[in-house]
Order: sequence, then C-alpha cells, then structure tokens
Amino acid sequence: MTNPGPRPAAPTHRRNVVLVWAAAVLVLAAVVVLGAIRTVPSPGSDSQTRDFLTRDFPTGDVLTVAHQQAPDPAEAAPAAPAAAAVDLPAEMQRIIGEHPDHRIGVAVMNTRDGQLQSYGDVAPYTAASTAKVLTAAAYYHLVETGDKSLDAPLGAFNAAFQLKAMINTSSDDSWLLLMRDIGYPNLTAYAATLGITYDPEQNLLAPADMARLLTQLATGKLLNADHTAELLGYMQHTNDEDLIPAAIAPGITVHHKYGVVQGYVHDAALLSAGDRSYAVVIYTWGPDDADSADRLDLIHDLTRQLTGALFGL
Repeated sequence: MTNPGPRPAAPTHRRNVVLVWAAAVLVLAAVVVLGAIRTVPSPGSDSQTRDFLTRDFPTGDVLTVAHQQAPDPAEAAPAAPAAAAVDLPAEMQRIIGEHPDHRIGVAVMNTRDGQLQSYGDVAPYTAASTAKVLTAAAYYHLVETGDKSLDAPLGAFNAAFQLKAMINTSSDDSWLLLMRDIGYPNLTAYAATLGITYDPEQNLLAPADMARLLTQLATGKLLNADHTAELLGYMQHTNDEDLIPAAIAPGITVHHKYGVVQGYVHDAALLSAGDRSYAVVIYTWGPDDADSADRLDLIHDLTRQLTGALFGL
C-alpha cells in the first residue's frame, strides 16, 4: 500500500477569512457595549439607576431627548398664575388690628341682592356730613309728595341751590337750612320708614344704616328717576376727592359723600363697574388729625382691599 505522505496544509486564504470575521465580530460587540455605556447617563443613586433602566420609552423618545436643544428662557417661562382671591374678612381684620387706637367700622352692601358685610366697630358713629345724604333724600321725598318745592326760596337762594351746595360742596349752612325746613321730627320719622334710626340733634348713624340708605338710593327705592340722577350727580366730583375716590382703580364709578369732624373721618360711597354695584361705608375715629397722612393711608388701604375683593381690580 502506497504511503500517501503528509496532508497538505489548509490554504492560507481560508485562515485569513476566518480571522477577519472573528475580528469583525469583536469590533461590533465593542461598538454595541460602548454605545450602551454612552447612552445611559450617570445616575445619582441606585434607585435612579433602576428607574431609568426600567423606564418604558416610546420609540424615538431617547433620541429626541438626546438631541433636544435647551429651550429659550422667554419661551419656556410658565404663564403667570392667576391672582389669588382676596380673603376680605382676613384683610379687614388685619388692617383694623394694625390701628388699635382707632375706631373703624366698615359696611359693604351688594345693591343687587342687599347682602350686607360688616367689619370692625359697627356701633353708631357721629356721622358728620355723610348724614347730609339722608337730609337730601328726605327733602326730595317731600318735593315728590307735593309738600315742598325746589323752587321755593330758602336762605339767600332756593331749595334746589341749597341741596346741591349741601351735597357737592358739603355746605353746613345749607344743611341747617334744609333740616329746619323739613323739621327734625319729620326727618327722624322719614329715616324710620327706611329702617334707619336717626336723631338729627345727635347725628348718629351706624355704618350699616348708611349702607342701606345708599343701596335704596342706587336702586331707585327712595326717589323718582330724575331726583335720583340729580342727587347722584351731586355726589360726583365733589370738593374733596381724597378719601375713597383717591384709592379707586380705573373702571370703577364712584358716587360718595365724605364727612370730617372732631377726629371722625368718614366716606360713604356707591361703587359700580360692569354689572356689579356696592354701597361701601368706612367710618373712622382716631386721636390723630383728621387730615393726617396716616388716616388717609388707613382709608386708602381699606378701599383697595375692598375693591380688590369686590371687583377684582
């Protein structure tokens, strides 16, 4: 039997092919591992690592996040939150508590439904000139019943002149003439028909009673349309607009009557905007001067809080 001799070695080119494929597999594995390492961000804790690795990303989300540019700060800023509603009782109590040496009484009545809110000391105050609105209403009422005439002489002028002077420029002389012409007992009786306790000699009114008077005026329950409009007209652009009107936001209409005497500083106003209307009465007494900056600040602070709550302005 013939010896075939040694077997020839495998062709060199076949070994080269195998080596090339093995190297390719190793390179591909290295690329995959490196890509995985670079894709996962460094976690801050073990729990964060588990959260990230177990998160179920929709297709494409990782790439989107990886390549997303930082947002423009102006575009990314969240919308400003809506202004928080004013806690009116809390704000009223805060302001009143900051002035322990003052008497402060506040009454607010919704002229649409008659709902009353009262804060602070609501006992009667010396009403000062705010009571002139009651005298004016009583006189107009007598005109409407035929017992008085606006054209009748009264003092150096006629009753119509005295009415305007009493309300628009707060003339005390005109007030005295009109009260005497009405008669003090008649004025007290008229107030009683409105549910208001009033003695002209004492000139005492509670803030809530003043709010009731203004509400009845605003809703046409006191006087006819012409006299209502005339009286309200006198309560605008008066000779002193430094109290409630000075703290009113634009868009709110104001009709008011102020009163100042011997430490008392009051303002009683009808405020309206859109379909909202309120009688707002602020009565104050204090040891400081009636025209002091502190008293003005007190009334302005009360007014701003009230109007902010009532009108959102």
